[in-house]
Amino acid sequence: MRRNTIDRIRDKILNQDQLKKILSQIRAEEQSVVFSNGCFDLVHLGHIEYLSKAADLADVFILGLNTDESVQRLKGTKRPLQDQKSRAMLMASLSFIDYVVLFNEDTPYELIQTVQPDVLVKGDDYKIEEVVGFDIVQKKGGKVITIELTKGYSTTNIVEKIKNS
Repeated sequence: MRRNTIDRIRDKILNQDQLKKILSQIRAEEQSVVFSNGCFDLVHLGHIEYLSKAADLADVFILGLNTDESVQRLKGTKRPLQDQKSRAMLMASLSFIDYVVLFNEDTPYELIQTVQPDVLVKGDDYKIEEVVGFDIVQKKGGKVITIELTKGYSTTNIVEKIKNS
């Protein structure tokens, strides 16, 4: 009998120990890994396009998700609008994301060190050499890629639009 959908979604959200076990399996199967990260407070079309393009770059897509504390340090005390459990469940429910891992630091540097992705992805609002973890991925012979962001979509703009309506 097939497991229910909500359990399959929950199983995609990993802690650090689970991540290490999954990474061992992935490497044993010689699958490639793409990694990206973010807050993903309000998911919009720009996120879907960006993340789906990132998923196409490797066999397994691991997404680093900022914890609530991390989001507050980066975006201010009024953010996130949704708590980390809600954001993690939402991101894990996307079929093209294989695993979601929360991180509490201001950057995912330590998480990238653990994951050792073959491909590291950020939006094209970053220069490749400025992407956190560039040095880690470059050292192992991987690729750092920026993906063109969909114009007109940003969480900040959506929040402003809501506040002004």
